[in-house]
Amino acid sequence: MPIIMQYVGHICSASRDNYPESYRNTSHNRISRVFYFKNYYQTIAFVNLVAWLSHQENHHPDLSVHYQKCIVDYSTHAIGGLSENDFICAAKINEWVLI
Repeated sequence: MPIIMQYVGHICSASRDNYPESYRNTSHNRISRVFYFKNYYQTIAFVNLVAWLSHQENHHPDLSVHYQKCIVDYSTHAIGGLSENDFICAAKINEWVLI
């Protein structure tokens, strides 16, 4: 496990807004969620966490990175919609952020 996994729970500002139900089905072919942070450092730590988890699962979201937030969009492009992998990966991100 990379070192970032040990510390990301301490630097990410998890709140009730970050529970799994805050993923939204923005259309019939993707789910999206906005994660909020206190500063850019925390945002980038989160992005690195998502990158590590995505690499482990071989399933990668679209990310929109801003100073105090990151928008995560999951969709399976190969099928033009949502797959079980989208929900599995979204749930794994939620588990790490809520540590």
